[in-house]
Amino acid sequence: MKKKNPRHGSMQFWPRVRAKRAHAKIRSWQSLEPKALGFAGYKVGMTHLMITDNRSTTKTKGETISCPATIIECPSIKVASVRFYKNSYYGIRPITQIMSENLDKDLSRIISLPKKQEKKIDDVKEFDDITLVVYTQPKLTNIGKKKPEIFELAIGGKKEEKLAYAKEKLGKGISIDELFKEGEQLDIHSITKGKGFQGPVKRFGITLKAKKSEKAKRNPGSLGGWKGQGHVMYRIAHAGQMGYHQRTEYNKHLLRISKDPKEVEQKGGFLRYGIIKNQYIIVRGSIPGPKKRLIKLTHAIRKSSRIPEKAPAIVYISKESKQ
Repeated sequence: MKKKNPRHGSMQFWPRVRAKRAHAKIRSWQSLEPKALGFAGYKVGMTHLMITDNRSTTKTKGETISCPATIIECPSIKVASVRFYKNSYYGIRPITQIMSENLDKDLSRIISLPKKQEKKIDDVKEFDDITLVVYTQPKLTNIGKKKPEIFELAIGGKKEEKLAYAKEKLGKGISIDELFKEGEQLDIHSITKGKGFQGPVKRFGITLKAKKSEKAKRNPGSLGGWKGQGHVMYRIAHAGQMGYHQRTEYNKHLLRISKDPKEVEQKGGFLRYGIIKNQYIIVRGSIPGPKKRLIKLTHAIRKSSRIPEKAPAIVYISKESKQ
């Protein structure tokens, strides 16, 4: 007798609807010293490395092993404004925002730029928290895009330290090497590659029915008592949106931060991306999303003890074209 098994797909990822925008929303931060707690870059693509395995519990410790890796181009991000928050009966609420006086013209593609700034940071006396509103500089890359992304970054440290850091950085750029170091663990926030409207076999991996089934072979079978609510319940695998969902991957090992694109440049440039012009990082393994998508990086919120604190020595980086 054939076993029936309709339960497919993690309930953790419900509802499976399209993300609201092309870059992820970060909901929690790992508070550290007074500095911005996140960064963003554009996914270039994957390659493979030969590294010296420095994990203490593996059979290949000290040996040279092959390792898949993802390259993320990280042009500096600029601080557009400082946002002040205050605790209220309904939770923490923004009270005011101090804009920078030297904003890029490209920023007018997404927000209305102020003609003049009347308030200054020193004028705000009472607040409970501060964040930075930053924007990316895609014009510095080769992806053929001018419209920047704008988002908020939390700041670590005490209230006074946050204020001092915000004063220092308002209107200036922040580079990746100011915030992260090689060997560190990162959390990756991004939107996965969209696959459109897909059936339950591709979407949830359910088994095809026998060839003698009366109706569709690719359906989940009888729905039984699940449709008494006037609609088909989501607990059964059904067709719908697949991909273009927000996902977070924890504890990615940061292998290298570099300013020399020649170290990784592939023959003919990276497939569907082009050439790297800015600072970039190499992260172990794969990350969600297609090439050119904005990837947000934060400090690991639940570090793994299995990942060493020191980055392994990179013996070789593949520069062969993936075409």
